[in-house]
Order: sequence, then C-alpha cells, then structure tokens
Amino acid sequence: MNMSDARGARERLVVIGGDAAGMSAASQARRLKGPDELEIVAFERGHFTSYSACGIPYWVSGDVPERDRLIARTPEEHRARDIDLRLRTEVTEIDVDRQRVRARDVDSGAESWTSYDKLVIATGARPVRPELPGVDAPGVHGVQTLDDGQALLDTLARTRGRCAVVVGAGYIGVEMAEAMIKRGYEVTAVNRGEEPMATLDPDMGRLVREAMEGMGITMVNGTEVTKLLTGDDGRVRAVGTEDAEFPADVVVLGIGVRPETALARAAGLPLGSHGGLLTDRSMRVRGHENIWAGGDCVEVLDLVSGQERHVPLGTHANKHGQIIGANAAGGYATFPGVVGTAVSKVCDLEIARTGLREKDARRVGLQYVTATIESTSRAGYYPNASSMTVKMLAERRTGRLLGVQIVGREGAGKRVDIAAVALTAAMTVDQMTALDLGYAPPFSPVWDPILVAARRASRAVGQPT
Repeated sequence: MNMSDARGARERLVVIGGDAAGMSAASQARRLKGPDELEIVAFERGHFTSYSACGIPYWVSGDVPERDRLIARTPEEHRARDIDLRLRTEVTEIDVDRQRVRARDVDSGAESWTSYDKLVIATGARPVRPELPGVDAPGVHGVQTLDDGQALLDTLARTRGRCAVVVGAGYIGVEMAEAMIKRGYEVTAVNRGEEPMATLDPDMGRLVREAMEGMGITMVNGTEVTKLLTGDDGRVRAVGTEDAEFPADVVVLGIGVRPETALARAAGLPLGSHGGLLTDRSMRVRGHENIWAGGDCVEVLDLVSGQERHVPLGTHANKHGQIIGANAAGGYATFPGVVGTAVSKVCDLEIARTGLREKDARRVGLQYVTATIESTSRAGYYPNASSMTVKMLAERRTGRLLGVQIVGREGAGKRVDIAAVALTAAMTVDQMTALDLGYAPPFSPVWDPILVAARRASRAVGQPT
C-alpha cells in the first residue's frame, strides 16, 4: 500500500541529512509543493543545518570570525517553511520493503519508525580516521562538521603548547596547516604521498611543498604515521612514524573523506567502486523508483574519463539537492556529471585543478601530451604581477583537452574556470587558443596563461611520438 493512502492525498518526503544536499532538496521540494500536498520530514544527527563545511578551516584560522557566518539557513528558518526538521536525531536503519526509516534521538536514545512515500539520502561523507594507537586520544581532531570545528577550537583554547601536527596534505590538510600557522602554531605536516596535494601531478605538488616550506611549515613526505603517542594525562603528545616522532600538542587529521553509506549498504542499495551510492542522471538511486541520493555520499560521472568517481564538494551537493527536490516534487531535472574542478589555497598560494591527472589518463587508456608554462597574473610591467605555473594535458591524436593544473599567487586559482568550461564543451587545445578572453594589464598579460599553455600543448599534439 502506498503510504500516502493512510494519510489521504498528502505524500511524505523523508530526508536523511540536514546539510547542503538534504536541505536543498527539502527546500526545492517545498517551493514546488505546499504542505497540503507534501509533508517533509528531515533528520539531522548534529546541531546545525545548511552550513559551509568548506569554510571550517577559515573559521578555525580566524579569517571567519564566528561560526554562524558559515550557516546559510538555520533550523528555525527551515521549520518556518513547513519542513519538520528533527535535530540530534540519527537514522539508524532504512527499511526499503516497508518504506520506513528508524531514527534514534541522540540525547535520549528513544527510537521510532517514520514511513515515507519518497526518500532522500544525503548522509554526506566521513573523515578517514586510521585505526592507529592513540587516534582517539584527547587533542586529536577530524574536521568535517561544525561540531568538529567547535571541538577543535575548544581544544586550542585549552592548549598551552604551540606544536601542531597535521596528518595528510590534501585539500583539508593544507588548509588546516594554514589555519594552524595563522593561530601561531609550529606546524608539521606528515604526508604519505610523494608530494602534497595528490590531486595534482607530483611535479605540480612539488611547487606546493616548496611554497609551504617557505611559509615555515615542516613538510614530511613519503612517510606513514604508525601511532599517536600520549602523555601521562592521556592527551596526545606526539605523532610517530617508523623512524621518527614529531611533538604535538594538537593533531588534525586531514587524510580525506569517504562516502557515508553504511545505512545504504545495510539496506541493500547499490554502491560503486568508491563506496558511494549509484544514481541515474535524475539522482534517483538505481533500481529504486522512490529513493534519491545526493551530495558527498554518491558517485558521479566524470565527463572526461567517462567513469564514476567520488567528488565531495559543496557545489555539487547543492546542485544535487536542487535536482532531487524538483524530481521528488514531480518535476524533471538532471545532473550531467563533473569535470573535477577544485581550487584551494595555503596562505597566499593558490592551487587549482580540473580534469585528469597523468595517472588518471593512463588508467583509462588515454595517450596524452603535456605542456607546462610559467607566466604572470598581470602584465609583467604592471604592479604586483605574480607568477604562476600552468600544466595542461591533451589527448595525443585528437588534441582534446584532458586536464589543467595551476599553482601560483593571487589571480592564479580562478583561471581554472576557463579550463573547466573548455573541458565541459570537449574543446581541443587548438580551439582554446582562439578563445576571446578579457584583457587589460591589471588582469592579464596579452596572452593569458591558459592560452599560452594551450598553444604549447597544441604544438605538442602534432609532434611525432
């Protein structure tokens, strides 16, 4: 029996997860259908909704002065729109056959079942927390939610020492290294990769390492953390590797995240090779007509490689939510896929990438050429022109753009958007050389760095192997 039969004509939409994808879906569905047609119940196990997790490092650093600036819409605002939002309530089971979810009140432990006609899974991602001795000691922090950020700030307020170790040097790791530097800590970043920022090729990652070292961050690459050592008080005191110990009054885990799909797995829903839920282009879970999923818990189509991948970014999560909300309310919308664009910074260094790295291209069997150029953000004679390095990958035979990586100072990072558009349009590097980009000395050299790299790559495409 359809669950709406027992409640009259009104359907019930249940949303698991109260951040970007989940509440965007709930809000969009509410815009399209009023409360007399659609009841919306949303479960969130934390204290906050609709916030920018990407902004947490900047809150920790002090660049964002207060937590509430990261919150786009409060629980009260959602409830004012007739969304039954239940905070501190964790969904512990999805019963697909009977179309219901079991939820537990985090504070009281009380459990209850809620039926649904339509279900949205937006459970996000969880920080990678290695199973190491001492990893659960006081002073060791992951940073994924506002609650995590508050816990870290509370620790910093109580900590007398000034040594911080960041484990991992991806986006989260480098951003947290910057945050701790700004807090006045001596920072060591321990990274198992050859260079920081594994989302870049190693030759571009080397530029990031050199810049971080120049900022006073001690970089330890090619090294695996084996344990976290504690003092007599039980708090963390050092990070240990096979042959060294690094003093630590606070440790931040910046190893990355994985899709939070334990609920989905237990319910028998389809997962991909990266552990994320598999959906069709309407964000409907494959094989389930009345279940949608979006945000950091899903895998998405990479438009360049043609394969599924896990890309945990707020930009995608909000788009997913809009699409899910429209479809759950009876409309129609689709998500075409991604090209893998991301941008970050550590102090004044800007880091950007889109498309494939060299190892990505090799993995999917693409032959490619590369071009790496040095340029400036403005005309060389204009004040405050800063340097940047641009690396471009193109398919050997066709010249199709495959990827771009940029490392530089002010004005470098957002140039990656030009490449993202070119990738989405499946342009060749030769076609890119004719792009009519804006020019004035305060903004660019006569030949924008992206176009210089495209010219270099275009020449490489035509060379014999």
